[in-house]
Amino acid sequence: MTTDLNVIGQRARAAARKLARLTCEQKDAALHMIADTLLEQQEAILAANAADLEAARTAGTSKSLLDRMLLSPERLATIAADTRAVAALPDPVGETFDETVRPNDLRVSKRRTPLGVVGVIYEARPNVTVDIAALCLKTSNAVILRGGSDIRQSCAAITDVIGAALERVDLPADAVQSITDPNRELVGALLRLDTYVDMIIPRGGAGLHRFCLENATIPVITGGIGVCHMFADATADVERAIPLIHNAKVQRPSVCNALDTLLVQREIAPALLPKVAAALSPAGVELRADPEALAILSDARGDNDWKIVPAGEQDFGTEFMALILSIRIVDGLDDALDHIALYGDHSDAILTNDPEAVRRFVNEVDSSAVFVNASTRFNDGGQFGLGAEVAISTQKLHARGPMGLRELTTYKWVAEGDWLARS
Repeated sequence: MTTDLNVIGQRARAAARKLARLTCEQKDAALHMIADTLLEQQEAILAANAADLEAARTAGTSKSLLDRMLLSPERLATIAADTRAVAALPDPVGETFDETVRPNDLRVSKRRTPLGVVGVIYEARPNVTVDIAALCLKTSNAVILRGGSDIRQSCAAITDVIGAALERVDLPADAVQSITDPNRELVGALLRLDTYVDMIIPRGGAGLHRFCLENATIPVITGGIGVCHMFADATADVERAIPLIHNAKVQRPSVCNALDTLLVQREIAPALLPKVAAALSPAGVELRADPEALAILSDARGDNDWKIVPAGEQDFGTEFMALILSIRIVDGLDDALDHIALYGDHSDAILTNDPEAVRRFVNEVDSSAVFVNASTRFNDGGQFGLGAEVAISTQKLHARGPMGLRELTTYKWVAEGDWLARS
């Protein structure tokens, strides 16, 4: 495959115009063909993945990252099933909304349209190649993919399979292209390919997001990073709060919607914090507590082997992505809101039985998702009923929170008249 980005961009733009003419049935048939072809060609995909894994092991890659890179027959079967699930979702393209008729009988509406060409830069997970391709195809968008250099052989093999599947149903293979050349300068060049690319979506760490924001001449949707908070006020049900805190911190500590900071109102802290420590310590969670919380936990520890250390200022405002939880005692709702306003924008929750506290928290916390008596782990496209997601946006323009199919579309105004001239 060529690494001339202008050629890639031209091909993607041409493919996007063809995709825009497709019916939902044609797109769904393509997705089912991709799922079939992935399974038919799994030997070639797994061989390429094995080569990536061997190179990564030689380079000393950690076991956790190797697991993220790994493909297997079982994982490919899941990827194929997920692709079929996207085919089963409603197609937002062409949807008409906000219809009105003006006093002069001009009929005005908005109609959902594809973005056009989407560029996605991601790391470590070869399954993202299929996930993004399926979501873009369902919304009639062409996509240019740039996976990490550590998975480039896997990405190349998967992209070849997707292209072959598209050709089998008479669709352009150029609708899904991958940049597999490991030259890092190509990432910067993709970010400036504004003649052809309409949106960039980075999926990776804070460094990747910052690089994209600072170097792109194309709109960038950032997300998937940010600090998640949970505030337990004085009315919270202690026994029911513990499973939620445990779920938010322990279920998958390395994901973006995992809990980072627990804020506890002073009145409930002596009852809640020892139970938090007792519940989280068996999972290996380290508690980084402010002086007041540290004193409560130290007094209650006894012979228990709790991992408790003093919190530094850097422990508030840090996305840990690990079995670490910072704890701060607050005076009440206003203090918690101030803290979240300073550090939050991703997923923030309140544990309370006070309706007025719920009202204020929901109204005043300005994050991509706000939760009431629920775990932050629910900030997910599947959990919100979107079926799938391309990313979780923490921005305010175009899309915010889990980005499903609708968030991969824009709209145009349609005005219809009966040979109507403006007076």
